[in-house]
Amino acid sequence: MRSIITLLTDFGYESYFVPSMKGVILSLNPNAVIIDITHAIPQFNVYKAAFTLWASYKYFPRGTIHVVVVDPGVGTLRRAIAVKTRNYYFVGPDNGVLMMAAEDDGIVEIRAIENREFMRPVVSSTFHGRDVFAPVAAYLSLGLDISLLGPRVTDPVRLQGITSRVSRGFANSAIVYIDHFGNAYTGIREGELKILGLEYGDELRVVIPRRNVDLRVRFLRSYGYANEGEALALINSEGFLELSINRGSFAQRFGVEEGDEVEISVIK
Repeated sequence: MRSIITLLTDFGYESYFVPSMKGVILSLNPNAVIIDITHAIPQFNVYKAAFTLWASYKYFPRGTIHVVVVDPGVGTLRRAIAVKTRNYYFVGPDNGVLMMAAEDDGIVEIRAIENREFMRPVVSSTFHGRDVFAPVAAYLSLGLDISLLGPRVTDPVRLQGITSRVSRGFANSAIVYIDHFGNAYTGIREGELKILGLEYGDELRVVIPRRNVDLRVRFLRSYGYANEGEALALINSEGFLELSINRGSFAQRFGVEEGDEVEISVIK
């Protein structure tokens, strides 16, 4: 059976970790097509991995199996899970990394991966990507019924800040992604702007308590409407409220990282 399996990890490209996972998959399903989304996620950065998955999963053919291994809790009591959605499967640790994408597509069921029949015979306490997630993905690509993996999960871990709290004039969220240019994506979506009461040209107060950031920016349509070096807010191509600097890096200037809490107030 020819199926697509994607891999998204923080393993880098210079080690044996990724080829080991591919070898396990191909040993079980030689016809699998394995696509690398990226292995350059910063180490342990679950937020960046979750957003990267969300931004890319939907462009793959229906039935694709997405495997994510950004797993700082490997070997602890954290669960390994497989998620069936309307159009895809997601396999990885139960640390929130899968949920933004899975909920976006519509969850059908979630199963804890406990059945040793679908793992490698010896499971390392530090490399579940090879010994648990890769074989499970391969078996799913061969048509395995997800219910055979283990008990149903009804309380998956979700990342704080992916779902924002938005009211008239104020929003509380988190930095969910920082891109190559240093633009900081908040968890506030374009559809929530009416609730917030935000319009182009408005001034915003942006507070990031952990970084001692307290500044005012304008909400503009794109970078070029701001002066060079000026901080601004805009709606980006993925539909999120983004904090940016025209021809500069917001993340570098203010030292922000994924997961940082952010408070947005509209100044009228």
